[in-house]
Amino acid sequence: MARRGHTLRAESRPHGANPAPQEAPAPLAPGLLTLARWRLLAMHREAHVGHVGGNLSAFDAMMLVHHEMLGAADRFVLSKGHAAGALYVTLWSRGLISEAELASFHADATRLPGHPPAGGLPGIRFGTGSLGHGLPLAGGLALAARLQRREGRVFCLTSDGEWQEGSTFEALIFCAHRRLSNLTILIDHNRLQGFGTTAEVASLDPIGRVLAGFDVEIREADGHDLPDMRRALVPGTDRPVVVVLHTVKGRGVPAIEGRLDSHYLPLTEDQVRAAMLGIPPTGNAPGTGYA
Repeated sequence: MARRGHTLRAESRPHGANPAPQEAPAPLAPGLLTLARWRLLAMHREAHVGHVGGNLSAFDAMMLVHHEMLGAADRFVLSKGHAAGALYVTLWSRGLISEAELASFHADATRLPGHPPAGGLPGIRFGTGSLGHGLPLAGGLALAARLQRREGRVFCLTSDGEWQEGSTFEALIFCAHRRLSNLTILIDHNRLQGFGTTAEVASLDPIGRVLAGFDVEIREADGHDLPDMRRALVPGTDRPVVVVLHTVKGRGVPAIEGRLDSHYLPLTEDQVRAAMLGIPPTGNAPGTGYA
């Protein structure tokens, strides 16, 4: 796919000695993706905090969008704010957050808390964490760009569980009605949420078919396959695009893959070591043909 510009500017100038943004490779190198995933695991282990599973299920998509698709006029909104660690490491891989700052993740007085803060960090416009808020914000950005006759795309990464929130559906109605063709919504469809599977808690399966009734363009992809995601993330035509990413919670750490407790529990040293030694991931996304 054609490569766009890669200057991702801070929404407000961060203090400290963060490196200047670096020109990103195109396409995203698998070696960099692996290195960044290891850094994510180490960061969570050092901070001894959970939410690792949902970070890993969304990580490949987050890296791909930031390295290959975000230009100066584009915006990214992380609606599933509990995947903040993946976002911080992605920005680190772009040279926008320093290694020293990553070491402060989840610590007292850090600028890198467990959910993204509002302002002060490059590439982060909004504080998110209470689910259901990201898509309304992204829809506002997309409409503002149209009204101001600005080019660029808006990407919004949501969880599958937050589609149980009424505010998310209200935002989708608005975005579809306004035919915001500059908006791409990614759904991290790992089929697990805080209290069980999405099918058990409040099923929307098949989510793509449910959302198709809102007059948006539905696409589906393997959320851990870069070429498949590139195909699904090409610009749309005259309406919003919703990309259902079939993912595995805890992807890349065999001991927690597809497990509910990966939503909460921190990693052990043995789990991190096994992942870094390259023990192959296990299992496919439940109920699909996606690895």
